[in-house]
Amino acid sequence: MSQHNKPLIIGVSGASGLIYAVRALKYLLTADYEIELVASKSTYMVWQAEQETRMPSEPKQQEQFWREQAGVALSGKLRCHPWSDVGANIASGSFRTSGMIVIPCSMSTVAKLAGGLSSDLLERAADVHLKEGRKLVIVPRETPFSLIHLRNLTTLAETGVRIVPAIPAWYHNPQTIEDLVDFVVARTLDQLDIDCVPLKRWEGGKV
Repeated sequence: MSQHNKPLIIGVSGASGLIYAVRALKYLLTADYEIELVASKSTYMVWQAEQETRMPSEPKQQEQFWREQAGVALSGKLRCHPWSDVGANIASGSFRTSGMIVIPCSMSTVAKLAGGLSSDLLERAADVHLKEGRKLVIVPRETPFSLIHLRNLTTLAETGVRIVPAIPAWYHNPQTIEDLVDFVVARTLDQLDIDCVPLKRWEGGKV
């Protein structure tokens, strides 16, 4: 049983950088959060391209897949949804959540959210958070940003979406790729007042 009252939705789009989603799941599940996860259709292709790994489509098998990737066998609660299941619980505003994170977030997903479009469950769940005025955090992973990207991101920011680009810092003296990723994950979770990532935070220094 999770110690947290309402589930958190994790959306994984087809942007490069699936390690961000994996590390977020690692810390959230370890901290006993209840997670509702939906990966977009293109995420399957990204797993194949980046890791030469096939992500299963059947929800129970996918749950096991994500737990294996995150290295968390039993902690927390994880439920996976097919990208096409627009009738799932997370597609309704009556399903209460503590917020939603899209990590990583493709520019295609950004554009659809900014335009009020929802062609799959990930986009529908995010649109629900927009219309209900709930916390929505996106982690765009693209460079450079075009003017269109920036305008779409501005539109989302104006609606209250928190935008955390996948840009790490170095003041915490990172030693590994995971250290860099974890900085972004920690700052993302900060937007939902979740502090479960061990991170050396800035405490001031001599100039």
